[in-house]
Amino acid sequence: SLRGSWRLGNGNGSVVLRGEVPGCVHTALHRRGLIQDPYYRFNDVMYRWISLDNWTYSRTFKTPFDVKKWQKVNLVFEGVDTVAQILINNITLGRTDNMFNRYSFDITSAIKEVNFVEVRFLSAISYAAEQSRCHKAYSIPPVCPPPVQKGECHANFIRKEQCSFSWDWGPSFPTQGIWKDVRIEAYNHYHLIYFSLTSFFVKSAQQWSLEIQSIFDVVSSKPIAGLATVNIPKLQTQQTFSVKLQPGEGSIVLLVNINKSSTVEAWWPNGHGKQTGYNMTTTFIMEAGYQIEKFSKAYFRTVELVQEPIPGSLGLSFYFRINGRPIFIKGSNWIPADSFQDRVTYDILWLLLKSAADANMNALRVWGGGVYEQDEFYNICDELGIMIWQDFMFACALYPTDQNYLESVRAEVSHQVRRLKSHPSIMLWSGNNENEAAIASNWFSIPYADREVYIKDYVMLYVKNIREIVLAEDKSRPFIASSPTNGLESVKEGWVSQNPYDTHYGDTHFYDYSSDCWNWTVYPKTRFASEYGFQSWPSFSTIKKVSSTEDWSYTSNFSLHRQHHENGNDQMLQQIGRHFKLPQSTDPVKNFKDMIYLTQVMQAQCIKTETEFYRFSQSEIIKGEGHTMGALYWQLNDIWQAPSWASLEYGGKWKLLHYFAQNFFAPLLPVAYEDKGVLYIYGVSDLHVDHKLTLRVIVHAWSSLEPVCTLAKDGVTVKAQSAVPIYKESINDLLERCRNCTRKSCVITFCLVGEGGLQSPTNHHFLSSLKDAVGLQKSQLSASVSQQDDVYIFVLQTAAIAPFVSLDVGSIKGRFSDNGFLMTEKKKVVVFYPWEPTSVEELEKSLTLTSLVDVV
Repeated sequence: SLRGSWRLGNGNGSVVLRGEVPGCVHTALHRRGLIQDPYYRFNDVMYRWISLDNWTYSRTFKTPFDVKKWQKVNLVFEGVDTVAQILINNITLGRTDNMFNRYSFDITSAIKEVNFVEVRFLSAISYAAEQSRCHKAYSIPPVCPPPVQKGECHANFIRKEQCSFSWDWGPSFPTQGIWKDVRIEAYNHYHLIYFSLTSFFVKSAQQWSLEIQSIFDVVSSKPIAGLATVNIPKLQTQQTFSVKLQPGEGSIVLLVNINKSSTVEAWWPNGHGKQTGYNMTTTFIMEAGYQIEKFSKAYFRTVELVQEPIPGSLGLSFYFRINGRPIFIKGSNWIPADSFQDRVTYDILWLLLKSAADANMNALRVWGGGVYEQDEFYNICDELGIMIWQDFMFACALYPTDQNYLESVRAEVSHQVRRLKSHPSIMLWSGNNENEAAIASNWFSIPYADREVYIKDYVMLYVKNIREIVLAEDKSRPFIASSPTNGLESVKEGWVSQNPYDTHYGDTHFYDYSSDCWNWTVYPKTRFASEYGFQSWPSFSTIKKVSSTEDWSYTSNFSLHRQHHENGNDQMLQQIGRHFKLPQSTDPVKNFKDMIYLTQVMQAQCIKTETEFYRFSQSEIIKGEGHTMGALYWQLNDIWQAPSWASLEYGGKWKLLHYFAQNFFAPLLPVAYEDKGVLYIYGVSDLHVDHKLTLRVIVHAWSSLEPVCTLAKDGVTVKAQSAVPIYKESINDLLERCRNCTRKSCVITFCLVGEGGLQSPTNHHFLSSLKDAVGLQKSQLSASVSQQDDVYIFVLQTAAIAPFVSLDVGSIKGRFSDNGFLMTEKKKVVVFYPWEPTSVEELEKSLTLTSLVDVV
């Protein structure tokens, strides 16, 4: 391996330093104290010069083996970011121009005992501009991001993380560096490059089988024969095959049938079963004499994307069947966890993905403007049962299709599919993010006469190239060309449908910041909601790390600078103003903290309303719409400390939305909505069996902790994996029954209770805006903290009903068992799970308790 310390210098040699590999220029400069934290205040703009310069990585190394003894020696880069010339001992080996590709250079004739290797980078910004300038025939929009993003132009002309040129939730840091492993490989005869396995269930034989693909580099000039043995001890399965490798890139495909007398445990998504995997050893013994042994894990699961007619509706369904069972997809969208990939450690990935699983998610969409994630990411998803909707890295743009570009993309796609297809967590390949919609809705104002050129390019890139490679490389999971798409209907319309947002087909993305988010009728009753969301600010402790005192107001230059979405800060205010009173405190810092709190309450309540709408729409068709089978909100995580759609802040802290997600994605949940003055409650269940339950409905006056009236409805049947109406009453009758209640003075809570401790979270339904609520009183919230084993117990007390109670322990890392809740009882116990050592004293000192009545 050539990991470790390299020499790093800029174009004219005025800056020279040590730089770690894997790594990038920015983190090297920061580590050596030559720049501040790039995320601090306005540094994203201050440090533009770094990306505009051309940097060179170099080092010498001794060859740790006798060069003459090996037939072939390669210099292998798992990832180069992005445009570089690679030299060894002053001999140019080749060039790189694709961050997502793996590059292997033959250095057999160039390597010596002591070697000097150089990677000469070219600024990604100037390269992209040059590529765009050379594309003279017609322009390929968008040319530049909107000014509010403070970004760089022509991101679509370089095969690099698209959001590194800026996005509406992230900064512009077009990095340069060796971002993955780099090593020397030496071998005689043959060498294993890719090894992958995919599972299939053969219905006719009622038997599982594995397809194992191995791709070798064969050095000898004639074919090599030998034996391959596959052994899975736990499944009493062992098979030996005679194999033959052709010179050059030789490939072997083995089909292993699993012993029928063994019970195979399938891999299931989170909440639906276990994530069983089986240890497997594959041994290759070839005539050349030496053997290769490969240890891997075999998982068994099938995935189908079902698109078929629905009784009583136009269009087609769009849902996933895993191991033959329809699964409602619950989750979010994943973006890169940092602008600097070398800062994304295993621990950071584990924390973010475990937080997704802990919030009852079973899926994430790896969005197409970031990166194909590192191996650890998918390993953790395999382990936690998080299914991955995997986009290819194309987003919100049109792309060139000249020969060089297509060749680079083809290499990228086959490399990534071969690298990733063994993961049971990946459930779908998707060609791009929103590019079908961009053409269909004419985002870039393309004259009608020129449309065909762009449609032809679109089909060329995603269908004739990407799709063909994916189908050839991986027959075990579905492929769609874009998201949103109308699926099979888009295919029928020549891959670009008239309206990719059609609720009767495929998936939809939906954003609406100007309507009232509490009003469920504004949401599309779609087959599958793969993107939707609202912004909020991260907590004060997160902002504090990258700002100074004068930044701490909602309208400061810093607050405007950090907001990369046009009018984003105003849109949040507008949405808050519909249902809450805006803070009026004369203390500017208190005012800022109150604003942050309200944006988080608003975001949580908005996405709760929308997600619950998608969940209760799964079993019904109304005016041809419904059968919604997926809800992936935008977005899970943050790339830096800024206002965004995320539910996890940069650093992993849970926003109130993430606590709400834990409840609105619960496997068993009662959901309420109002229609024409009638209250409906649905029982939503992801459980595999029907349950007879009791629905408890409690009406509280805002002014009292004693319920005004309660209702228990017994023998309510909540059907397995469906959403059924379980309660219906006009609001007037309800208020009549609960004397002294008006819409403004009362609130409804409800939950489902069954036998053996089966219980849903307690849900709430507001009968009016909280700014109009009558009777709310100061709650005098207090908490006592104690330690119990490795968790901390917070006992909360209140003197009055407290809406949206938020516990915050500043920058102490960890999460609570519940947060942002409506407190309707005198006492509530909340558990704190620390992610690092802390103490009762530290927690007491850092704790702030806020509820809606504390905002003044």
